[in-house]
Amino acid sequence: MICVSFLAYSIDKVFGEFKFIKHPIIYIGELISFFESRYYKDSIYRGFFLVLFVLGVVGFISFSLAFLLYSINETLNIIISSIIASMFLAHKMLYESVKNILTCENKKEEISRLVSRDTKDMSQSDIYKASIETYAENLSDGVIAPFFYLLFFGLEGIIIYKAINTMDSMVGYRNQRYENYGKIAAYLDDIANFIPSRITAVLIMLINKQKNIFAFYKDGKKHDSPNAGHPITAMALSINKKLGGDTMYFKKLKQKPFFGKGKTEITSDDLRKALSIKPKIDIIILSALAVAFLIS
Repeated sequence: MICVSFLAYSIDKVFGEFKFIKHPIIYIGELISFFESRYYKDSIYRGFFLVLFVLGVVGFISFSLAFLLYSINETLNIIISSIIASMFLAHKMLYESVKNILTCENKKEEISRLVSRDTKDMSQSDIYKASIETYAENLSDGVIAPFFYLLFFGLEGIIIYKAINTMDSMVGYRNQRYENYGKIAAYLDDIANFIPSRITAVLIMLINKQKNIFAFYKDGKKHDSPNAGHPITAMALSINKKLGGDTMYFKKLKQKPFFGKGKTEITSDDLRKALSIKPKIDIIILSALAVAFLIS
C-alpha cells in the first residue's frame, strides 16, 4: 500500500479534484439521502439502520472493487487503485478553497460555502478565523484521516472511512431533526477520527517548531467534538492567536471556548501563515513514503 499511497497523494497534489467525472463522494451522499427520504424517523435506531445500510452497500462495493483489482496485472492494479484513492483525498481542493478567501470579492459568500456557521454578520476577522478553523479541521478529516486509512487498510479502508465521514457531515448535527437520527453516525465518525486528528495536531505543531508538541491537548479537549479541537488548537498555537469563541449557528449564539493564546483579532496574514504549512506537509508525507518504499 505504500506505493499506492505515494501515487494517490501525488495525484491529488498535482491534479486535485477530477471535475470531468462525478465525484464518488456525491454517490455516497445520494445513498444517504435515498435512505433518509424513505426511512427517516426521529430515532436512534433508525439512524443505526442508516449506518448499517450505507456501510453495507459501500463496504460491498469497495471490497468487490478491491478484489477485482487484485485479480488483474499488478502494475495496472496499482495505477487504478492510486487514481481511485486520490479522489478521496482533498488537500489541493481544501487548500485552494480556503486560499480563495484571501482574494475573492465577496468573502462572506465564499466562506458560507465552507462552513455551517452563520456568515451574514461576520467581520473580516471572523471570516479569517473561520477559514483557519475549517482548514485545520478538514486537514484532519479530508487529508490525514483518509490517507491514514488508505495506508493501513488499503482502498477499502479509505472508501469506508469517507462513507463514515460523509454520513457525519450530512446527519451528524445536534439539532431537532438529527439529534437522535444522526447520533450513531456522529459517534462512529468520532471513533474513526480519534487517532488521525491527533496525528494532524502533532504534525502541525512539529512543522511550526513548537517546543511542546502536545500543548494542543489542554485547549483541544474543551471542544464539543473529541477530535476537532486538537488540530484547531495546534493551528492557533502555531500562529500565536486565539481561535474559537462564541459563534452564530442557525441564528443562535453558541458559546465556544477559546483555543490557543494571543489576540483574538485574526488577519489575512494569519490565514496565509496557516496555509503555509501545506507544502511542508506534502514534503513530509511524500518523503516518508519514499523512504519507507525504499527500505521495504
